[in-house]
Amino acid sequence: MTSPHPLNQAVIQQAMQDLRNGQLARWEGTGFTPDLLEVLKHPANAIALAHARVPWVKCQINRDVVLRTLNRVPDVQKEIEMIDRMLRLGASTEMLSEFHGLSHQEVARRRALLGMPERKGRWPVLTEEQDTELWQAWSKSAKDRGIDVDDDTVMLDLAMELAEGRSLPLAVVWSAIRDWIDQGLL
Repeated sequence: MTSPHPLNQAVIQQAMQDLRNGQLARWEGTGFTPDLLEVLKHPANAIALAHARVPWVKCQINRDVVLRTLNRVPDVQKEIEMIDRMLRLGASTEMLSEFHGLSHQEVARRRALLGMPERKGRWPVLTEEQDTELWQAWSKSAKDRGIDVDDDTVMLDLAMELAEGRSLPLAVVWSAIRDWIDQGLL
């Protein structure tokens, strides 16, 4: 006795989940027409299709998409490393949301994975001496490198360097830099 075709089962399982969640648009263009999706709402029909021994699903590899996805792997790894570095340097949840679209829960999980304590309370305030030294280092670096202050990605790189070199939380350094930029101080 042959067993049900695994592709049939996988497709039915996903289709049923999407039907429950109201995500019918996902199935447009796949061969599941609205009338077939309607038929799947009846459990007996879904079970019959899932247990069919004859494959009614055709699997095809889109080579271009596979290659594009594989080419993105280094970018994904760089993003993971950037997020971890930002967390270790004391980035705020708001920064991680702004730059990488992470939610508060995702940031908390990432901190836990890195073995970092839960972040509570306000960030420390710079002393006048720290503020002056940070301003001088930031303005000199930004001018020497010809950095566009409106390029947040480049500004973030510089902020991380400054935070790392001064053992200051990245969130505090970033806030100071944003304030200086908002005041037009460069």
